[in-house]
Amino acid sequence: METLVRFAEGLGRFSARFVPSAFAIAVLLTLLTMGLAFGWAGATPPAILDGWGGGFWELLTFSMQMALVMFTGYLLALTAPVKRLLEKVAGLAHSPRGATALMALVSMGLAYINWGLSLVASAMLVRFIARRRPDVDYRLLVACAYFGMGATWHAGLSASAPLLVATPGHFLQKQLGIIPIDRTLFSAFNLGLTAASVALLTALAWALHPSPGRAVHVDPAVLEKLSDFVPPERPPGKLAPAVWLDHSRWLNTVFGVLGLAWLGHTLWLNGGWRALNLNVVNFTFLTLAVLLHGTPARLLKASEEAGGVLHGIVLQFPLYAGIYGIFKATGLTDRIGELFVSLSTQKTFPAIVYLYSGVVNYFVPSGGSKWAIEAPYLLDAASRLGVSPEKVVLAYAWGDMATDLIQPFWALPLLAVARLEFKDILGFLLVAFLAYLPLVTLGFFLFG
Repeated sequence: METLVRFAEGLGRFSARFVPSAFAIAVLLTLLTMGLAFGWAGATPPAILDGWGGGFWELLTFSMQMALVMFTGYLLALTAPVKRLLEKVAGLAHSPRGATALMALVSMGLAYINWGLSLVASAMLVRFIARRRPDVDYRLLVACAYFGMGATWHAGLSASAPLLVATPGHFLQKQLGIIPIDRTLFSAFNLGLTAASVALLTALAWALHPSPGRAVHVDPAVLEKLSDFVPPERPPGKLAPAVWLDHSRWLNTVFGVLGLAWLGHTLWLNGGWRALNLNVVNFTFLTLAVLLHGTPARLLKASEEAGGVLHGIVLQFPLYAGIYGIFKATGLTDRIGELFVSLSTQKTFPAIVYLYSGVVNYFVPSGGSKWAIEAPYLLDAASRLGVSPEKVVLAYAWGDMATDLIQPFWALPLLAVARLEFKDILGFLLVAFLAYLPLVTLGFFLFG
């Protein structure tokens, strides 16, 4: 066990010295993608440049959807009921090892519900646990708060690809029809693999904690900055109508009732939980956040804080969209896909798709947009090999989230709240990735 901890710490020291900022990584990946498009796909420099620049603005709709996942999840995490729940959960940590195992379990559980909620609520839980257990290794605690992005989010209720193919009118409907989530997210295979992954990474979080003399504790100055959300107080005395309106509950209540009515009507008309898709999930979280914050004043104050963690997404998502544009415009995706598909049989195809999806995800960490590029030729190859489409969707989804563990893009909001850099937690995440990858690969090999 101590050897495993030292290995993680060694990886951490390496990453602290050689791994640059998340923005620098995005720029370096852009240059690498350009090199691959030129040297391997045979694209001309003008075509590469056009694809890169054009891609910057092709994903604005999807970018807004992803920002709303993050934003609505944050809003919900700042509500008083969620805060009270997180405080109670933090009280369950009775030792440093127990604290990191608890953090990992909660992160993965929340990510199964909604990845945006997981990032934000896990970051808030880091605050509570660090205050209650100042003896916990803070780096590992924050790393465990990111486990959900690599193990459960794309197998759960906010999963991009499975929800997209379950949404009427999706771009592959003529080819696939509608694939309901009981054939993907709620299949026995997906539920079983999710449970196995959660068990493995929770145990690993416990095992990775350094001995007391080697643990790195949170800086008191950092802990002081991890302030709680403070809602605005209702002014005393008689209020002007505009001020009274902002501090009354009836507008939020009306909005919440209308939102719940729409959700109930939509789910009833479309088969209940099988109707879940990205827009329905975002609408649900927004409605709950409006209801639980109670007043417009509190909601607006929480919105200001929620907007503050979107800066990394706003700055860097266009860079990854540019990488997406290069893949799309130069045929690089086809070249990579052909390489992996040529190595496949009916038995190995799901595992190959899983590994391939993980590789591409490191360059383009966007489950929905990447699916739009890869799905046509992956599903065509699956048809020729006799592999069912739901297996391809699940293999893609699991591969897409696997390399999130070692890709900094979606960790930006968490790191902003925790006051750490990605290189501070990468060593522990690499160990988790190396343990988790063989398990899921084997699962998809047997699944084939």
